[in-house]
Amino acid sequence: MFNALIVEKDEDGKTSASVESIGEDRLPEGDVTVAVEYSTVNYKDGLCVGPGGGLVRNYPHVPGIDFAGTVEASDDARYKAGDKVVLTGWRVGEAHWGGYAQKARVKADWLVPLPSGLDTRQAMAVGTAGFTAMLAVMALEDHGIKDGPVLVTGAAGGVGSVATALLASLGHEVAAVTGRPETADYLSALGATQIVARDEVNETTKRPLEAETWGGCVDAVGGEMLARLLGQMKYGASVSAVGLAGGAGLPATVIPFLLRGVNLLGIDSVMQPYDNRLRAWQRIAKDLPMDKLEAMVQPATLSDLPALGRDILKGQVKGRVVVDVNA
Repeated sequence: MFNALIVEKDEDGKTSASVESIGEDRLPEGDVTVAVEYSTVNYKDGLCVGPGGGLVRNYPHVPGIDFAGTVEASDDARYKAGDKVVLTGWRVGEAHWGGYAQKARVKADWLVPLPSGLDTRQAMAVGTAGFTAMLAVMALEDHGIKDGPVLVTGAAGGVGSVATALLASLGHEVAAVTGRPETADYLSALGATQIVARDEVNETTKRPLEAETWGGCVDAVGGEMLARLLGQMKYGASVSAVGLAGGAGLPATVIPFLLRGVNLLGIDSVMQPYDNRLRAWQRIAKDLPMDKLEAMVQPATLSDLPALGRDILKGQVKGRVVVDVNA
């Protein structure tokens, strides 16, 4: 028997979540059984712990879109008992039972070996959010980061926090956008040299181009903010789009693309191919300052998750929540 956060839905469509003790016979099909050690809390997790947001197909359900732990049993030659592994994406925690449990059973193709230099707790301090941030930074690098500050929107969130720390560690000047003035010291400690109030860049403008300001951007907001920032990018600069906290619409023109050669780079972490996953995790182990990572961490247990799920949907979670599923 092991503990898991089980989400149920009643006949009226109302969901509830609680920690239960269940047997391995309830785990879904898969090639590899993992003793989960740590997971995290992401926006999607908040949806899945609560009403589902259309992500959960069947109930009862175990959320948790990422986890790190130790292989207990494997029917796949790539993994053996005792191997340390990480999982992010592949709709685990949405369509497939996820990491909010002390055991998980998944397809071997979904796993990545834990990179040298990271332990399982650190891997989940990174988690899906940090993995996405690394993909976003790599995409900017692949297209050439221009001189000048690199902007990070939603900087106090999970993706933004790691992106800020990564970019600063790599030697870039980082401008961090936040709507929460109380996070300024936190962002400065991560390496941001400029704090930008959200209202300064969230106002719509009819001008398709403004002064060339940013040498690159990791954008977790989308919507009107992204539309405006496109007109502020330096010639040939790129924006890695990783989120839509500000809405899925993009009220922009094609002018920044045509007259300044701006690149809008879509970042998907869910279905990312294995080789690029491995590359990103190796870069994380090499380039992310672990002392900065630790400063982002908020510890939690399985029993904390229903409240944290509600909090993250309200934008009230700062940095990275690391869930010790065995605590």
